[in-house]
Amino acid sequence: MKIRFIRNLLLVSALLFSAALAGCGEKSDGSTVNIGYFNNVTHAQALYMKAEGTLSEVLPDGAAAEWTAFNAGPAEVEALFAGDIDIGYIGPVPAITANVKSNSDVRIISGVSKAGAVLVRSPKADIQSAADLDGKTVAVPQIGNTQHLCLLKLLDDAGLSPADKGGSVEVTAVENADVMNMMDQGNIDAALVPEPWGTTLVKNGAEIVLDYDEVYRDGDYPVAVLVVRREFMEENPEAVEAFLTEHERVTDYIAAHPDEASLAVNEEINSATGKSLSEDILAGAFGKIVFTTDVNEDAVKEFADISLEQGFIAQDYKELYFE
Repeated sequence: MKIRFIRNLLLVSALLFSAALAGCGEKSDGSTVNIGYFNNVTHAQALYMKAEGTLSEVLPDGAAAEWTAFNAGPAEVEALFAGDIDIGYIGPVPAITANVKSNSDVRIISGVSKAGAVLVRSPKADIQSAADLDGKTVAVPQIGNTQHLCLLKLLDDAGLSPADKGGSVEVTAVENADVMNMMDQGNIDAALVPEPWGTTLVKNGAEIVLDYDEVYRDGDYPVAVLVVRREFMEENPEAVEAFLTEHERVTDYIAAHPDEASLAVNEEINSATGKSLSEDILAGAFGKIVFTTDVNEDAVKEFADISLEQGFIAQDYKELYFE
């Protein structure tokens, strides 16, 4: 799915909303566009735009751009539900959850990044493939997140299943920063983690079992997408159109100039968190992420199917995309 697929909808929404305003004698003041994101390289477009500080210049009616950083998908989903943010950079699995729980109010409008995750093992563990996870303990960042669902698909393809489903693989949620210590202590054998943690773990002694293009669908799956609240989309189509145009511009720039873009992203991460990535980890992480506005809808559908099967959502999505 490309950004251009929603242009007609935005145009129609703009015309309908303008007509409604004309009928009631009111005029939109532009107000503020509230954007959620993570201080993570998989959300590079958000970090780059925030660092650039030029988004407000392209938004209509003098609208201001306000950025809010989140540490986890569920917190950003709650902010969407509360109306505290209008547009969000978020993982595809939280996006599905938000869509279902909001009765299709939260919808995907663009891709952000693909792949960007690796399966690594402790140097002490004899694991050469997903089949070797039999009897092992594997860490994921969160139960029910994108990496967890990728792991569940890997296990299923290898004829394995997690211990909580009667299988032989113990799956546990571990903070990315704690994975190496857990490996060193012998508490976990492997981990499926996003970048830059995969590159960081390898630098510290972990070994790659499946690289970014081997974990799932040859790397053709979203690790981050762009979502919007339906009400905001319908009431502010010109603002969403302007945001998408800027998002597309920055995505193209990052894809074409990864070295320059990664430095700006790293500076923004340092500014926000007080910590920056080393040059080698930054380069390694960017080398395992594909920045694109495309969304592999088959991959998202499969994520939804797994989420439904595992009980992470109560029903399948109906209208996940604005098209």
